[in-house]
Amino acid sequence: MKNVAIIGASYLQLPVYLKAKEIGIKTIGFAWEEGAVAKDYCDTFYPISIVEKELILEICQKENINGILSIASDVAVPTVSYVASKMGLTGNSIDSARYSTNKFLMRERLKEVGLNCPVFFLIKNISDARTVGKSISYPAIVKPVDRSGSKGVTKVLDENELKFATKIALKSSLCNQAIVEEFVEGIEVSVEMISYSGVHYGLTITDKETSGAPHFVELAHHQPSQLPQDIQKEIFEASKKGLDALEIGNGASHPEFIISSKGIYVTEIGARMGGDFIGSDLVYLSTGYDFLKGVLQVAVGKFEIPEKSHKKFSGVYFYSEISKHVREFIDNEDQHNIVRSEITSEELIPLKQSADRSGYCIYQAEKRIKI
Repeated sequence: MKNVAIIGASYLQLPVYLKAKEIGIKTIGFAWEEGAVAKDYCDTFYPISIVEKELILEICQKENINGILSIASDVAVPTVSYVASKMGLTGNSIDSARYSTNKFLMRERLKEVGLNCPVFFLIKNISDARTVGKSISYPAIVKPVDRSGSKGVTKVLDENELKFATKIALKSSLCNQAIVEEFVEGIEVSVEMISYSGVHYGLTITDKETSGAPHFVELAHHQPSQLPQDIQKEIFEASKKGLDALEIGNGASHPEFIISSKGIYVTEIGARMGGDFIGSDLVYLSTGYDFLKGVLQVAVGKFEIPEKSHKKFSGVYFYSEISKHVREFIDNEDQHNIVRSEITSEELIPLKQSADRSGYCIYQAEKRIKI
């Protein structure tokens, strides 16, 4: 039996533990116990921080693992690459992990290969913010260089707001750095990809809905995209070019774009599945391709070219303070083509990041469901 190490054990990682069990792969999980809902579903569990790469390597060598992965955590990416590189397993390089988890380094690499990025600046302290504040055009977006889920992200309209937002972003950053970029208004999409040995396969494009300014928390995702086919083709090609630039040649990836009146802008590329159930649920519901099985096969060095068995519409809506109407669909899921739903908190709080949402419902239908 093959055995894989999975870095992280939150509810976002749970689907890959369940899939591994389904297809006969032994799992070894690493995470702090608090919030480790996948703990009870893996064969062996180690209550260790996912950033303790040296200790995790030592254990993985002892366990003689056949592969290592994480499907929904940017923080886990460096550990996955480190262990894979040290043990000669299928994975991406240590440099690739640096590029894909630091938004500034990522933008530098993407810019070098000619991809269209928003104008951006690195900020390491408040003094930098004063300097950048005189150079950037407003409105602008401030975000930590190394976080996801809209954590620490703020839209600003002037230098005074920039200074305040920079403090929030620096505090949210794991390395105390932030990036300021020009605000590009347009349609937001993500691309769901899988790669093996440097060959990239586009699975689908996801249309996004967000809360808008100032924090742009994601409220809904839909597949397939309703963008024109020529635009979708251009996005897939840009994604492959970006993956090569970041040296992401194995496993799932999640490029993100904004399509504006000025052109197509790449904003980020994650070396993981899309979160918010995009990779773990929506891809399978909309295409029939078992994405979870695919990433497990990549991890153990056994890959099959993706085949899509059907074309349906799928999506997820999130319940929050500003999307209270979603509750009706959660409470009456049998009437609305809802595949799965959950209330994660009865409390509705101000929406500043993804963690502030209070529930969700996932659908599959013959057409896009609009709430």
